[in-house]
Amino acid sequence: MMPPKGRAESHPSSFRDPSGFVFISGENIFRQINLSYQEPFDHLMNSGLYQQLVSAGLLIPHVEVGSDGSTPPGAYKVIQPQKIAFISYPYEWSFHQWQDAALVTLQVQQRALEYGMTLKDASSFNIQFHNGRPTLIDTLSFELFAEGKPWIAYRQFCQHFLAPLALMAHVDLRLGRMLEQHLDGIPLDLASALLPRRTYAQVSLLSHIHLQAKVKTYFSRAKKPEKKHFISRFSHTTLVESLRQAIRRLQPPRRRTEWSGYYSETNYTPAAFARKKEIVDLWLQEIGPRRVLDLGANTGVFSFLACRKNAFTVAADADALAVDLLYREMKQQQERNLLPLVIDVTSPTPGVGWENTERLPFRHRGAFDAVLCLALVHHLALRQNLSFEQIAKFLRKLSPWLIVEFIPKEDSQAQRLLQLKEDIFPHYTQSNFLAVFQHFFTVHQQLPVGDSRRTLYLMRGKDP
Repeated sequence: MMPPKGRAESHPSSFRDPSGFVFISGENIFRQINLSYQEPFDHLMNSGLYQQLVSAGLLIPHVEVGSDGSTPPGAYKVIQPQKIAFISYPYEWSFHQWQDAALVTLQVQQRALEYGMTLKDASSFNIQFHNGRPTLIDTLSFELFAEGKPWIAYRQFCQHFLAPLALMAHVDLRLGRMLEQHLDGIPLDLASALLPRRTYAQVSLLSHIHLQAKVKTYFSRAKKPEKKHFISRFSHTTLVESLRQAIRRLQPPRRRTEWSGYYSETNYTPAAFARKKEIVDLWLQEIGPRRVLDLGANTGVFSFLACRKNAFTVAADADALAVDLLYREMKQQQERNLLPLVIDVTSPTPGVGWENTERLPFRHRGAFDAVLCLALVHHLALRQNLSFEQIAKFLRKLSPWLIVEFIPKEDSQAQRLLQLKEDIFPHYTQSNFLAVFQHFFTVHQQLPVGDSRRTLYLMRGKDP
């Protein structure tokens, strides 16, 4: 593979690091390494650190391209990293996904120290889920270790990992979304103010968040630089271990959310639920998608069906606890083809950052061959007041194939949504649902779900 000729344009998310940048050519992703980064890059590659990290699944592997002299002006090298199936952002992760990403970052830092290097960046955006596990994707995050200097990325690690996880553990799981407004990391003074006073009794949070917030505030008001101290290599290792223990001690709140127990509380009989899984499994086998989006995935019963058909599957649900349960089950089963994400389909992740392109909207990060929309339409229509036309038009934009479930008003789950609101949905009928969806899709198959009143449809999108 040869890099494109001429000057490469950096990706909108890759403009902050003077060491190099990411650029895209066709379907391929490349990273230019600038001449200024020659010495650290050579040490990374020649010391054995790169191979050690790649072998452990901690760093994305790459191949060097353009070694025949076609390297662009100003570049030392051009590499082609292994492609990530779907880019996700930390504010879309569940608690344990974020926790695992933090622990991987610390593991990389510890191994880097053993090879005479250190992480100069500890941004959570440098971690992606690849083959079912968190992996560092920024090959330029390393610099040569200098005895006596503090870890330059320490505060960034606290802002990108420890602060969000502490807020999720001690206040509310949804506070991880704050990173969407604070791309440089949640400010420690803000995190300190939001955390309950009992966290001052926890040594790790006291030292890494509360005291760090006060130190920053003091020196900013005093208008004088923080005093630098000699930091030994042993002190760096001790700091990494202290942060690791702090991260591991954090646990999500032990309470159920509205839909985390959906499958255990649904009105399906065991036979009806088994029939639903049988139908979905059969249709997935028939259409053979390579990439599937499971909307309203809950704890992922049907996501597992898709990924076991060798389809890379993104399982999206707005319930952070349900997604966390799915992620933990995925880890236990060592499933490599599944990515659970906390996504609200009625308000999917927008583009944010510089010119709203630094972090891309959810819908602009990849195409799917099929969408599962099971037990979701009634939520969109009866809770969010979306029309069948709005729902069908949205789903048609996502994928050519659709497996969708219709749940009538008489169903207990639909009645649950109508308990606290007036029934203003006279057009919510199966005949109207089918009539509207047939403007956008062709119905290939229609089957009842066992002894329930629910119906499954296999649809293929019509050309615009």
